[in-house]
Amino acid sequence: MKLGTSEESTEGKEIVIRVPRYNYVAQFDDIDALTDDLRTALVSGDYILGETVRSFEEELAEFLGCRYAVGVNSGTDALIIALHALGIGPGDEVVTVANTFHATALAVLRVGATLRLVDCRSDDYSMDLDQLEEIVTEKTSAIVAVHLFGRVLDIDRIVTIGSAVGARVVEDCAQAIGGITPGGSRVGTIGDVGCLSFHPSKNLAAAGDAGALVCNDAGTADRARCLRNLGQVEQNRHERIGLNSKLDVLQALVLRHKIGRIDRDNQSRRQVARAYGSFLADSGIPHPLLDPHTDHVFHLYPIEVPERARVLSALRSAEIDAVVRYPVPIHRQEAFRGRAPAGLFPCSEHQAANTLCLPIRPDLSHHEINYVLSVLADATGIPGTRKELTP
Repeated sequence: MKLGTSEESTEGKEIVIRVPRYNYVAQFDDIDALTDDLRTALVSGDYILGETVRSFEEELAEFLGCRYAVGVNSGTDALIIALHALGIGPGDEVVTVANTFHATALAVLRVGATLRLVDCRSDDYSMDLDQLEEIVTEKTSAIVAVHLFGRVLDIDRIVTIGSAVGARVVEDCAQAIGGITPGGSRVGTIGDVGCLSFHPSKNLAAAGDAGALVCNDAGTADRARCLRNLGQVEQNRHERIGLNSKLDVLQALVLRHKIGRIDRDNQSRRQVARAYGSFLADSGIPHPLLDPHTDHVFHLYPIEVPERARVLSALRSAEIDAVVRYPVPIHRQEAFRGRAPAGLFPCSEHQAANTLCLPIRPDLSHHEINYVLSVLADATGIPGTRKELTP
């Protein structure tokens, strides 16, 4: 939402958002050039796949440092197609984390595999790799590793854990594009397949839904291209039961327009996170920490607060677009009743019940940051003086 704009509430009243989560105007600093490209595409009639999508796929693969990128309709479809392309299906067990977005688990069940879950860590809400190492068996066919909130997992360790039992590794990078592992590689390029979402909320945002999967194996890429295009290897020659999941040309143009600014925007997100973290350092409020060994890209900024409902209400009453993410873990979702393993996932449940996310955008100003923290301090009773952060 643009700064200073308003929206309609469910009661029909206008709500002004003083500190919104998104500022789409700031994402289009050279919109005239994009408008010209969109106009050309619209009158050309070249809407499905084609050269524009191929060019974006090449630029995405080059940016990430992998061999292949395959554009699809959404991040959810990227996960589904990735699992299909790796041969995962009925009779296979797939392990992922309990505190992820619905789509991660949905993809596992959509290909007919059996879902298994591990808990997250209590300190940063990332997949508990010690527990992962304990739960995988010879029956484990794949691990879906989620770089949640933009925090980069130790994907090399996950690949080692998977290799020990012959399991493939799919990286869910929906929230972490541009993140760099301790070894210096971009997320999505270490596992067998990396899956990306370009939903308008993401660090690289389309003007609608869009996604991609990336890999270094030619066979996997070829299967993915076939699967996204109704299982066709050429017109009217269907070799697989595929999906109709093609990256739209207009979305590819938007993404090509923005891809060159990912690193700059992620660095700006880290600067906002550093400002938040400096203020919260001695507050007793758990918050994300900058990791010197990885590039956390801060898609979200979750903090753990007492009396979350009251604090969230105070922030939103002050026109701050704070939000709760993943308030219901996978194993408690109605859609997965009887299909997700029963068990105890205390850290996931604690995160679901106690965290909220502060607004974080690349263009968040010091004035906005100070305002958010001032309201947060009042709502939580953070002790000590509340000095304003300076640019």
